[in-house]
Amino acid sequence: MIKALESVPLLQNAYLAAYPNASLPDYQNGKLVYSQHSQYFTQCAQDFRNQGVRLIGGCCGTTPEHIRALKEGIKDLKPIEEKEVKALLSITNKNQHKQTNKDSLAEKAKKQHTVIVELDAPKHLDIDTFMDGGVFALENAGVDAITLADNSLATPRISNAAMAIKMKQAGSKVTPLIHLTCRDRNLIGLQSHLMGGLHTLELDEILAITGDPTRIGGFPGASSVFDVTSFELTKLIKQCNEGLSFSGSSLKLKTNFQVAAAFNPNVANLEKAVKRMKRKIEHGADYFLTQPIFSHEKIIELHRLTKDINKPIFIGIMPLTSHRNAEFLHHEVPGMKLSDEVRARMQQQTNRQDGFREGIEIAKELIDTAINYFNGIYIITPFMHYASTVELTRYVHEKTKLKTKI
Repeated sequence: MIKALESVPLLQNAYLAAYPNASLPDYQNGKLVYSQHSQYFTQCAQDFRNQGVRLIGGCCGTTPEHIRALKEGIKDLKPIEEKEVKALLSITNKNQHKQTNKDSLAEKAKKQHTVIVELDAPKHLDIDTFMDGGVFALENAGVDAITLADNSLATPRISNAAMAIKMKQAGSKVTPLIHLTCRDRNLIGLQSHLMGGLHTLELDEILAITGDPTRIGGFPGASSVFDVTSFELTKLIKQCNEGLSFSGSSLKLKTNFQVAAAFNPNVANLEKAVKRMKRKIEHGADYFLTQPIFSHEKIIELHRLTKDINKPIFIGIMPLTSHRNAEFLHHEVPGMKLSDEVRARMQQQTNRQDGFREGIEIAKELIDTAINYFNGIYIITPFMHYASTVELTRYVHEKTKLKTKI
C-alpha cells in the first residue's frame, strides 16, 4: 500500500486514506491467523503519513494493539502539505521478440485465404507420429497454423505449449495456435501460464475457450476451476497486452497476444449467437473459429449475419469417417449438429472405406461453399487421420488459386 501511494499526488479536495491488514494471513490448524507484531504498525504509520495519508485505520486481522501502534507512530506529527511523487513505471516493448514483420493469423485472413488445422496432442508419450505424420505432413501441404487443443474432452494429453515448442525445435515454421481453457487453471495459474508457458516461449496466438466440463472425460473425480469465463479470460489476456497483470500491477513489458474465440453456429437462433460473438469482440477477440458446420445453408446464413463484422471467421470443417461417427457427433457431442442430408449420405455407405471417402467428399463440398464467403478455413482432424486433413488442405489451396485466376 505504501509503495502504491508513492505515485499518488496530494489531492486538493479530498484526503488519502489507508486501512492495512495485519499482514497477510497464515493458515494454521485449519484457521487463518494474522501476525500479532503490532509494533510494526508504528513504523508503517509514519510511512503512510509521509505519503500524504490523512486517515489511517486497520482492516482484516487488526486489533486494538495495532490501532494503538498506529497512534504511537504519528504522535506529534502534522500532515504533510507537499510530497515528491514517484513517476509510474514506463511499460515498453523493449527487447521483445514480438516486433516482427510476420502477419498475425487475423491479419493474414483479412488479406487471403488462410487454413488452420486442429491437432490434438498425444494422450501418451510417443510423439513421433504426431510430428512426422501430422505436423510436417500438414506443413508440406501448406497449412498456415496448427491449433493445439488444451486437454480436449477433459482428457489429459501432453501440454499443448510443450508440443508447440517441440514443433519449433524440430524446425517447423507453422504457427502454433494454443488453446487456453478456463477449466484447468485458477487465475494464478492462468497468468503464470500466459507469462511463462506462452509469452516467454514466443507463443502469441491463443484460442480462449471455456473448456469441456471434467465430468465428460475419463477423470470424473477431477474438479473444474472456472475462475473466469472465456469472455473474462479474453479481456484479461488483452490487459497483459497493455503491460498489466490480472491484478493491475505492472508486467514491465507488454505481451502481444492475438486472441481467437470460439463460435457455435449450430444453434436454433443464429442471430442471438452472432450477438454473443459481438460481445466477445467487445472483450477483445481478434478472430473466430467455428464449430464444425455440416450445412451449406448455415454457412451462407452466417455470412449474411456477420457482413458488418470486420473480424475474420474461420469456418470449421470436419471430415466424417463413418455413419457411426456421424451419428455420434450429431447426438452426443455438444455444439455439433449434422444436416439430415449429410446423415443420410453417410448412412448409405456400406463399408468403412466408402464411409471415409464420402466424408472427404462432403467436406470438400462444404469447403467450396465456405471459400466463396469466408477467407478462413478451420479443418479439424478426426481421430488423428492426418492424411484426410492433408488432402483437404491441398484442396483448399487448389480451389482458392483457381478462384483467384477466375
